[in-house]
Amino acid sequence: MPLGYDEKLYILAFDHRGSFEKMFGITGRAPTEDETARIQDAKRLIFEGFQRAIDAGAPRSAAGVLVDGQYGPSVARDAKAAGFNLAMPVEKSGQEEFDFEYGDGFGEKIEEYDPTFSKVLVRYNTEGDQGMNERQSGRLKRLSDWLHDNDRKFLFELLVPATDAQLSSVGGDTERYDTEVRPGLMMEAIREIQAAGIEPDIWKIEGLDSRAHCSEIAELVRVDGRDAVSCVVLGRGASHAKVDEWLRAGSGLPGYVGFAIGRSIFGESVKALAGGEGDRAAGVQAIADLYLRFIDVYESASA
Repeated sequence: MPLGYDEKLYILAFDHRGSFEKMFGITGRAPTEDETARIQDAKRLIFEGFQRAIDAGAPRSAAGVLVDGQYGPSVARDAKAAGFNLAMPVEKSGQEEFDFEYGDGFGEKIEEYDPTFSKVLVRYNTEGDQGMNERQSGRLKRLSDWLHDNDRKFLFELLVPATDAQLSSVGGDTERYDTEVRPGLMMEAIREIQAAGIEPDIWKIEGLDSRAHCSEIAELVRVDGRDAVSCVVLGRGASHAKVDEWLRAGSGLPGYVGFAIGRSIFGESVKALAGGEGDRAAGVQAIADLYLRFIDVYESASA
């Protein structure tokens, strides 16, 4: 299977596990059966919103969900059966260092659900913990090789958290870090990851305010014959206005094909559900409306 994926892709991402537990008041312990059922219901709520958006005109061929096997197994199976693009995580939730959720059995679990994309979330700063970077690279190379040997697509979510020194260099201002420092570090991380023989088909990229930076990233992920490798914009739980900026910065550029947004779409609806507030039908509609909204922002900017 050729490397890359260059079709439009609009992913509603709700593979979060640890953060869902926190929303439902679960910390430092395993959830009870009842709590597990409530989180599973929250995942179903989001999927219902996604389906409502499809019924309302979201482009079916580009639409997709990113959901986990811990709290969303039935959603994953239903999405697969319905023919939607399905992405599923491979990583342990809530870990600073990437490792496999299912250990050496990661391949069997991927084959069980048969997702369109296997996704990892990786924190990688080239000026950070070198030992951690090396350990992660070894595991990611193993995953990358297995996926491509088995004709499967690889979705790579890259986060570049600031080191203390990097944050100090901008006076502790996280917005300045995001604007002035992070873009260059992202490019350094991508180069190191590529050099390690790790080959994502799609890079899930933290939002960038500058269209020039988006263009540089898109060119980098396609360097040296990786002509069909693409980027999607992630939401990072940011405000709608900020996500709009990030979508417009990447939209229409060669190498950008869409987004993978989660909390910015479902956050308020799931919080209401967890708190026993609000109306379920209203939550489904709100999720559908926001998903459609971000598709419209991305496509309008491209046009």
